[in-house]
Amino acid sequence: MTSPRDPLAVVRAIDAELTHVWMVRTFLKHADESEEDEDLREVVRDLYDFILAVGPVTDETDTAVYIKMAKKKLRRLRGATELYEAIQPEVSGHTNFAMAAKSLRLAVDRIIALIQTPQ
Repeated sequence: MTSPRDPLAVVRAIDAELTHVWMVRTFLKHADESEEDEDLREVVRDLYDFILAVGPVTDETDTAVYIKMAKKKLRRLRGATELYEAIQPEVSGHTNFAMAAKSLRLAVDRIIALIQTPQ
């Protein structure tokens, strides 16, 4: 088993959390509500920006570069999460939208904790 302080293990754990962020992004992107709401489209763009910036993880991933980019883009990920939490009740009170907010918050909180883990 890999140590939690192992940089590749940290990067893989972040990548695993990004699967949840990706699914929330995909749900929001394809929701009819996103056609009418610019803030919701901004959330979708910012989530995608973070995912694209760090890129997929492989055994050859430069962990220092990955972590540096994740730290650099963290403000946008946090901002997108906070914006979605703020607008979600107005966008839709449907359980799917509420659960998407919870799922996004859980994944982003875990990503933040992983990024802040001393290497």
